[in-house]
Amino acid sequence: MKLCRVGKINQEKPALIDNNNNYRDLSSLISDLDRNTLNFEILKNIQESDLSKLPEIKKIDRIGPCVSDPSKFIGIGLNYKDHALEQNLPIPKEPIIFSKFVNCISGPNDDIVIPKNSTKTDWEVELGFVIGKKCSYVKEEDALNYIFGFFLVNDVSEREYQKNKGLTWDKGKGFDTFGPIGPYILTPDEIPDYQKLNMYLNVNGKRMQTGNTNQMIFNVKKLVSYMSNCMTLYPGDICCTGTPNGVGENMKPPHFLKSGDSVTLGIDKLGEQNHKVRSY
Repeated sequence: MKLCRVGKINQEKPALIDNNNNYRDLSSLISDLDRNTLNFEILKNIQESDLSKLPEIKKIDRIGPCVSDPSKFIGIGLNYKDHALEQNLPIPKEPIIFSKFVNCISGPNDDIVIPKNSTKTDWEVELGFVIGKKCSYVKEEDALNYIFGFFLVNDVSEREYQKNKGLTWDKGKGFDTFGPIGPYILTPDEIPDYQKLNMYLNVNGKRMQTGNTNQMIFNVKKLVSYMSNCMTLYPGDICCTGTPNGVGENMKPPHFLKSGDSVTLGIDKLGEQNHKVRSY
């Protein structure tokens, strides 16, 4: 099942994309796709409903972020070997966890806004997932029972703020518009091969990143288990799982986003994002 949110900023409503690629209004069943509704009980209610009777949304002005108001947006750093190597950093022995502040969340086709005083705004295509029930001290073999669905993420990053303005990455990861998610959540029953998905990112039509989720150092099951041993995860919490090599910082010479650029990225089965870049 594909679930999304459509509408102008702060006016989004929940929708379902049916097998004919029609958008159907879910407002009669749920209020939004957020921490109160992204759970398996609600999903079952939707699946058991007569979806053909839901009103079709004929005009789509905008696709919003596919999750609203999560309590946490967690990132995983250096989770692809080639990306760690291009950064000239050791291969992690345990997952590297950082926070993306929830204000960074934006839609899959919204503008990426370069912050004031930014000199090194970069890109990262990533697989994301959203939690569907409370999750604490979970074993790896049980981890998938806690994942509501998967989606596409661009972990936009300002490298100067991330690496040269203190000891934490978070300040370079959480600027407004630095967390485009979606276009939709795909439930796990439709994506059994989530650890074998091709991924790519282009800037101005030029391929920058090409990878596959089978290249992760720590797979999704490991990440869910590991994070749940560090914190309690709740329905609606989201995570992006790392990026392959090809980020702008490590090009020779380095290449960073500038106003007027276009960024296109995608992952098998999870759709595509298209962004224009502009200055603050």
